[in-house]
Amino acid sequence: MNGREMFDLKGKVAIVTGGGRGIGLKMAEGLAEAGANIVLCSRKAQACQKAAEDLARLGVKTLAQGCDVKSAKEIQAVVDETLRTFDRLDILVNNSGTNWGAAPEEYPLEGWQKVMDTNINGLFLFSQIAGRAMIRQKSGSIINITSIMGIVGTEAEVADAIAYSASKGAVIAFTKDLAAKWAKYNIRVNAIAPGWFPTDMTHWVLDHHRDRIIHHIPMRRYGEGEELKGAAVFLGSQASTYVTGVILPVDGGYLTI
Repeated sequence: MNGREMFDLKGKVAIVTGGGRGIGLKMAEGLAEAGANIVLCSRKAQACQKAAEDLARLGVKTLAQGCDVKSAKEIQAVVDETLRTFDRLDILVNNSGTNWGAAPEEYPLEGWQKVMDTNINGLFLFSQIAGRAMIRQKSGSIINITSIMGIVGTEAEVADAIAYSASKGAVIAFTKDLAAKWAKYNIRVNAIAPGWFPTDMTHWVLDHHRDRIIHHIPMRRYGEGEELKGAAVFLGSQASTYVTGVILPVDGGYLTI
């Protein structure tokens, strides 16, 4: 197999949670450009439907589904519909996430539970349910989206979001342990750790603390959604068949300082 063929995803099927917009949509677009058929799901079904229609113009088959990742029943429905439509599931991108800002000493339990329910419980449920299908077919790639905030601490003046950081740290531990446990099924489990990218979740922080954040990034700029495509395609493709349990930072060098 030559280098070009290693990145070819033609005939593969990928589910991207939270794929109707933002970095989820960009990663879905990258997978589609590499030839994968795409299933987009999130609570905002209309956004997923519009995105699926746009991706179909790339010549791949697409499917849009409404899904709250906190619900095992809704996740099962998405996986079942994916298998009915495509008869296989090769790639899962666990991208859905949420945040709640507050100082640690004042952080409400409601906010903590909301973040954990989506960012780690939802990721666990989707991995478990999709993983059962991958175990049956004896192959698969799970790509979890963590964050540099799950690796290093962040000053309160920049981001007062301790539940988000804790949940993303949990994603890292979950990724490594599941990779070890499911390697015997030929299922690879890796994670992408984005640095600072402009999204609906980060725009306020990036607008108000630009100089402080940029100073800490050796490349002296924020990331662009397009720059997550390569990581997603690499981890979802034959190019990474001997890669599992890896946390891949896409951060402009943020973690090097």
